[in-house]
Amino acid sequence: MNMQFAYCLILGGCFLALFALGEFLYRVVKVQAEYTRKLIHVGTGLLTLLFPVFLENHWYVLLLCSMFAVILTLSMKFKFLPSINAIDRKSHGSISYPIAVYCIFLFYAYGYTDEWTHQYEKQTAFYFIPILTLAICDPLAALAGKRFPIKFYRVGEGNKSFGGSIAFFISAALICLIIVYGGLAGIHALSSALIMSLVIALLTTLAEAVSRNGFDNLTIPATAMLVLYLFSHFTDLYHTIHR
Repeated sequence: MNMQFAYCLILGGCFLALFALGEFLYRVVKVQAEYTRKLIHVGTGLLTLLFPVFLENHWYVLLLCSMFAVILTLSMKFKFLPSINAIDRKSHGSISYPIAVYCIFLFYAYGYTDEWTHQYEKQTAFYFIPILTLAICDPLAALAGKRFPIKFYRVGEGNKSFGGSIAFFISAALICLIIVYGGLAGIHALSSALIMSLVIALLTTLAEAVSRNGFDNLTIPATAMLVLYLFSHFTDLYHTIHR
């Protein structure tokens, strides 16, 4: 059997096990759907961090993401997987999530080129940052907004909590700073790493604040990818000029 396909099957089994865990917690332990949904959200993001390690071909990632997009669409239509869908608001987040993951993988695999030195670690960082910002910061903001509703502000037809937005910003900045200054993005100056981290944190926080009905699963990583692309482009330009 092709090893790539074998890894694809193993990862698919891990995702199904995660869904099964969510159902067990919801149906047997009686954990509220808001929490099981966030558990699956975080767990899915952490599992997708393995894609660059085991899957070289984007078609296998497309296969996995398409399979789960179909499963989640059917679960909404036929009312199964309540651990994900039993929430009191309209959300397309469970469908937009696999779409976002595939787009992030494409960006990681094909969207970044380094003209003066090809660095695998740098590309991997540009995969980790959007994934972790989506997987960790988004649910953390929702939990913090409920636990610390410092002040609500209105964006469009929805309300947002400053507590949630602050939690999103701080967690996003820390994730970016750890990855970028940790050497994975090829940036060794603390000032440059801090600027990149704060810009990504600020713009992804704004993207989360203005997005509705679960589409922040698309806007958050898209914003992070855009900032990373612009930073890498100008960094490449700087090195080209000064080499």
